[in-house]
Amino acid sequence: MLTWLKRGVAGLVLLALAASAAVYGMLSLSLPALDGQGQSTGLNAPVSLERDALGQAVITAQNRHDAAYALGFAHGQDRFFQMDLLRRNAAGELSELFGKAAIGLDKRLRFHRFRALSQTIFQQLSESEQVLLARYTQGVNEGQAQSGVKSFEYLLLGAEVRPWQPEDSLLVIFSMYLDLQESTIKRDESLILVESLLGKEVVDFIMQPSNYQASLDNSEVVKKTVKIPNLGDIAHIEDVFHIKELSLYGSNNWAVTGQHTKTGSAMLSDDMHLGLNAPAIWYRAQLNYDTDTGTSVQVTGVTLPGAPAVVVGSNNHIAWGFTNGYLDTADWIKLDPQNDNTWQVTEQLMLPDGNSEAFTLTMSDYGPVKQIQGQSYALSWVAHQGYAVNLGLLALEQADSVDSALERAALIAIPVQNMVVVDARGNAAWRPTGAVPGRSVPSDLAAGSQSYSADWQHNETQRPVVKNPAHGRLWTANSRVVSAQQHQRFGDGGYALGARAVQIRDRLMAQSQFDEADFMRLQLDNEARFMMPWHQLLSELLANNGDRYGRDRQYLADWQACACPGSVGYTLVRRFRDHTLDLLFAPVEKTLQQAEGSLSPLKRYLEPAAWQLLREQPAHWQQHYPDWDALLLAAYEAAKVQLSETQGRDMAAWQWGRVNQLEVKHPFSRQMPLLSGLLDMPVVAGFGDSYMPAVQKPAFGASQRFIAQPGHLDNAIMSIAGGQSGHPLSPFYRAGFSGYAQGKAVPLLPGQISHRITFTPMN
Repeated sequence: MLTWLKRGVAGLVLLALAASAAVYGMLSLSLPALDGQGQSTGLNAPVSLERDALGQAVITAQNRHDAAYALGFAHGQDRFFQMDLLRRNAAGELSELFGKAAIGLDKRLRFHRFRALSQTIFQQLSESEQVLLARYTQGVNEGQAQSGVKSFEYLLLGAEVRPWQPEDSLLVIFSMYLDLQESTIKRDESLILVESLLGKEVVDFIMQPSNYQASLDNSEVVKKTVKIPNLGDIAHIEDVFHIKELSLYGSNNWAVTGQHTKTGSAMLSDDMHLGLNAPAIWYRAQLNYDTDTGTSVQVTGVTLPGAPAVVVGSNNHIAWGFTNGYLDTADWIKLDPQNDNTWQVTEQLMLPDGNSEAFTLTMSDYGPVKQIQGQSYALSWVAHQGYAVNLGLLALEQADSVDSALERAALIAIPVQNMVVVDARGNAAWRPTGAVPGRSVPSDLAAGSQSYSADWQHNETQRPVVKNPAHGRLWTANSRVVSAQQHQRFGDGGYALGARAVQIRDRLMAQSQFDEADFMRLQLDNEARFMMPWHQLLSELLANNGDRYGRDRQYLADWQACACPGSVGYTLVRRFRDHTLDLLFAPVEKTLQQAEGSLSPLKRYLEPAAWQLLREQPAHWQQHYPDWDALLLAAYEAAKVQLSETQGRDMAAWQWGRVNQLEVKHPFSRQMPLLSGLLDMPVVAGFGDSYMPAVQKPAFGASQRFIAQPGHLDNAIMSIAGGQSGHPLSPFYRAGFSGYAQGKAVPLLPGQISHRITFTPMN
């Protein structure tokens, strides 16, 4: 009996080993070739594609079109599946890969009809831009097909590979619109719902201006006296409704002019905050080519697989970076059924088996139509306009000064960004860059169709610019950057609270000279300045409630005033704040959830209203608690219950590094945990939070860290939250992640070349 059992176990082990070997062999066959020679009809002259130890693509070509081919080839080899997801996401075509489970998501995305718009915009591009996209596309498809075997994602899905098309590169940019500006749409939708259910006074109460304001001119939006509204019967509830905190897709960037560096060159820092997955969103590349006039260009930075441009980087004359602008680029238009024309369009959602499901959209003269509380509203969004997307970002590669960059930036069509640019001559400037609707009166609530402006059809050409301020410092962090007066023109598209911007500004003002190491320390700054009032409130609350909180009070005393990995006290303060907001605004959240809405898109605005409630302590917001201390203690106890359930009962285990640990996962492992060891990045102790320069959540944070002084790029830094390749057996799948996780200064410039492919034209 025992012998047969041993034989059975041995047999199972052998089967497991055989299966593992088969999987490994299958994956190995799809690894791209990194060395060799090739030919293509997509080239005019010889091109080389080299890679260093991190897998950074180093491309040398005689012209920009040939460089686009080689970049497309590298993207196609290393990232085709991720590119496929981006284009399908924007077009609402995920059901063709994932089946009926994705139908609901596709319907939400197809609402925008970006596939048709991308095709239209492609036809409007110049002949040279169309040729460049065609060359890039050919490179993508030839790179993807090079191994001769489909990548593991398509094998697991049983799906065919659809070739890349030139307009797909425009869809990739539209996918970024969805990431960066969909919160603007949801914000306004939530405000419309609040007004319709609870009245304008509740809107005014929860939308009070922030106490944290850090515009570049230091102007402040004046806070008006707002009375706390009486919620009536809905205030008396005994349930708590969690208000989900949405990730704020944004970023930090800042700069100092040459007067604040030893070299005399201006210096830039940029870290873009996005969802973190494996592989990373960005792809390191250096392009070397000649212009039509014979000038040599070398530009190094990060690219977005699917698009042919360097998004953030330096050409050694200038360096540039972006943060999400959050100007108001969307309005909901309330339709008049008697006077406003609507019509229906039927879209087909394809499924893996070749069948399709019909989906009907209602359209209007102002945009696609949605029902909110039984009323029809049309969405006017800059992303729906023909000027939303172009290839203008390519022009920055050849700018040789801040002034040249500002001139070229006026022609860039992307989701509106705060562009900060510096040059080797010591200049630094900020400008909102990208598509901004020409309509001059943005609206937080619904606008009437009778007030709709034809200026929606035009991009705003008059933009504010700040260049070389007297103090020599610039900063943006997704809060308001424009002046209080300009704010009336450009509106609020979902600004961050401003605590990050204030902390960055104050750090910059406290020092006179900077180098790359100083900027890196600021990128990793996790001091909890924003949380200090909450720490004081909780400390006083527990001190007033006897000895039963003695251990809690000790952790609060030792909290280190930072989102540090070992801090239990920070965890207690952070979770206390979260649950206090949930409890304070539970009546409002319950009302919205009953109408299929939520305060989640507005949660970043609740801080001023929350503190007004805590100061004034109105009885009509006290709910069923005997006093306000009881309400706050209930919030704290709820936080502890939640921590006990997720982290265990031992309070010593509630360290912030564990509670907020960074888990960069592959989308497949989220659905199939058995693949985690093969596909995911190593788990990292949490080291940041939302309201400080070091932004970090379990799957969200700085997607890259870039620091550069043009003219002195040997010291420049580019650290990325993942590796170059999407293939789990590639040596580049995790290369660079450890440097990112440890906060190291990973060099921007390529290291020693380890692989080389040469291409020649095929006549």
